[in-house]
Amino acid sequence: MRRAARIDENQPGIVKALRTIGASVQTLHDVGDGCPDLLVGWQGRNYLIEIKNPAKPKSDQRLTPEQDRWHIEWRGGVSVARTVEDALAAIGAMPVANPAIP
Repeated sequence: MRRAARIDENQPGIVKALRTIGASVQTLHDVGDGCPDLLVGWQGRNYLIEIKNPAKPKSDQRLTPEQDRWHIEWRGGVSVARTVEDALAAIGAMPVANPAIP
């Protein structure tokens, strides 16, 4: 028997930000088996995003064994986002900051 799927506390804010810029968002956290939390449509492309909460200890931000297996076996792209900025960067809606450039 599968336990009820929970979402990270930061997921609603990330979903809202993605929808605000015009992306379509389908939550997938109920799928289970390591499937990422979000399917995002943006500018004719699809993106899979796993949400992790940066407010939790680093050990709780790691992929679960099921998620790790899913990411390894998936033959397409998948990203991990901890913040709105991470999610926007994952779909190319925001340039990724380069820490080497001041």
